[in-house]
This record gives sequence, C-alpha cells and structure tokens, in this order.
Amino acid sequence: MPLFSIKSSLVFAIPPWLGFRCPRCYTRLPVSQKFTTTAGKTAIAAPELDFSHEPLPPPNPGNARVVPASPSYFTGRPKFTDNVLHLQALLRQYESLPTVPKAHAPRVAWRDLTQYRALIGEPVPATRYHRVMAILKRLNRILPAMVPPELEEAMRLYKRDYASWDVIRKPKAVDAFGRAYGIGRRKSSTAKVFLVQGEGEVLVNGKSINSAFGRIHDRESALWALKATGRMDKYNVWALASGGGTTGQAEAITLGAARALLVHEPDLKPALRRGKWDEADSDLSSIWLQLHFVTSSRADILGLAGCVTRNPKRVERKKTGRVKARKMPAWVKG
Repeated sequence: MPLFSIKSSLVFAIPPWLGFRCPRCYTRLPVSQKFTTTAGKTAIAAPELDFSHEPLPPPNPGNARVVPASPSYFTGRPKFTDNVLHLQALLRQYESLPTVPKAHAPRVAWRDLTQYRALIGEPVPATRYHRVMAILKRLNRILPAMVPPELEEAMRLYKRDYASWDVIRKPKAVDAFGRAYGIGRRKSSTAKVFLVQGEGEVLVNGKSINSAFGRIHDRESALWALKATGRMDKYNVWALASGGGTTGQAEAITLGAARALLVHEPDLKPALRRGKWDEADSDLSSIWLQLHFVTSSRADILGLAGCVTRNPKRVERKKTGRVKARKMPAWVKG
C-alpha cells in the first residue's frame, strides 16, 4: 500500500500514470484505487480501544517474563560491570575528601586476579582487573580518619581474608638431639639440611661432600654459609638433596644450611644477608676468594654472603620453532 498523507474532507486519487514498480522486473503497476479519509484511517490503523466499558482481563502468569535485577545482565561480565560502576560512583561521590600521599597510604592486601575471578565467577581479563585495582588504590588514599562506613564496607569485598605480613611465623628451635632443621630450594632442587654442633663433618645423601659433588665450586657453594661466618669446624652437616643437577642441589644446601645456622645463632643474620654487590661485578672472583678466609666479624662488615635470600631464577623453557629458549635456527639459503 502506498504511503500518502490524509487530510480531512479531502479525497485523493492516485493518477493512473503513477503506480508501483515491481521489485523484481521493475514493471510499472497501475493504481486506480481511491481512498477517502475514513477508509484510509481504517486501512492504516486499527480503531482505538475503549476501556470505559469492559475491564481488562487479568494477566496470565504464563506470559510473564523475568526482569533482570541489573542492567548489566545483558553484558558479557555482569558482575564485573556492576563492580566497576559501583566503584566509579563511590569515587565520584568521595573524590573531594582529603587524601594522603601514596607512600603514606594504608597497607592493604588486595585480592589477586585468580582470587577475584573465583569471587565473582567470571573470566575477567588482566587489563580489566587492573582497572578495578586503580580505582581501589585511589579510594584507599583517602584520609583514614574520614573514610565513610559505606566506602569501607565496599572496599572490604576486595581485600584478602588475611595479609601475609600479619602472619607470625612459628619460631624454629633446636630439637632434643641438638639439631636445627632448614629447607633450601634452587631451580628444581630441594635440600633438607640438619645442623648439629660437631667437628665439621659433612654428609650429602649419605656420602661425603667430595663424593657427592665433583666440582670444587659446588663444594664451596654448598658450605658457603659456614665459610662466610667462620663456622666450618663448629657444626656437622647432614643434607638430603633431590631434584635438579649438582649445581642446583649445592645451592639448595647453601640456603638450607644458612636457615639452620640461624636457628643456632640468630645474630648471624646480618652476615648471611644478601649484600649490595652485583654478581656481574668484575672483582667478584677476588671477593669470593677473600671471603673464604675471613672471620665472622669481617663477614659482618662486608655483608656479602647472600645466603638468606631464595634465588628465584630458573632456566627459561624452550620455545616452539627455536633451538633453545631464545636461540634461533641457523638461516640457510634455500
């Protein structure tokens, strides 16, 4: 039906030369119908409903549909979207409150990405998670004395149940046999080290240290905590090492022996703590040889033992299409 305007008390007739064209063959189709005002209204729209005589029928529960509680229901991550909108509304509401510098903001243990995903049950990307953390860190800078209860309650959802720095470790003690126990790890190696007062005997997996480690460097590395503090002839060492290679096991014994030594003598921690020197220093070899013969006071002054800190470095895995982790195959002209 063609579209045309209808005015009251007028009759419009479409000329015979004006008609429609077929959408497929574009043939002109003549139109000779005449529409009056009433007929046009009847043909275009249904008559108006009169609600004054008959009441409306009761609604049918079967035709009802569930209305989402949140407008974010139709997004890909409704709970995450609601969280962001809620935090942004709080930020707009309380952004005028006085703040403290970042260095003086309260220390808070926020949920990491894995914990946040488990909390809301949605696969939140890392970039979206950082967006939430940026808003939370800005809200955390508000002066603690002026934080509203509503804001404090909203931020509690994103905090961990406990903070790692609030956990007090149980202090280790020497057992009834006079042994101190320490665990050390390096790469994929693990070592359990028992330290007891003695004459300087060392056993690694039931063998002497010369039989366990063929390289001189590994032998010195395993007993480096005792050498740096001048305790080589004061304690006996019994170690159980597993996993990895000889170098990894030797350095794992170093960390385990240092931790066991701190149980006997906690005051040696400054001498065993990592110093400010760099392993890439050109004078490292000379420093290494000097520390082999220093006394405990000398090692305390230098602070170059570095036996207390766990070394997190690992071998980088091999990549697909490469010879090793980063080495590319040699290019050959085809």
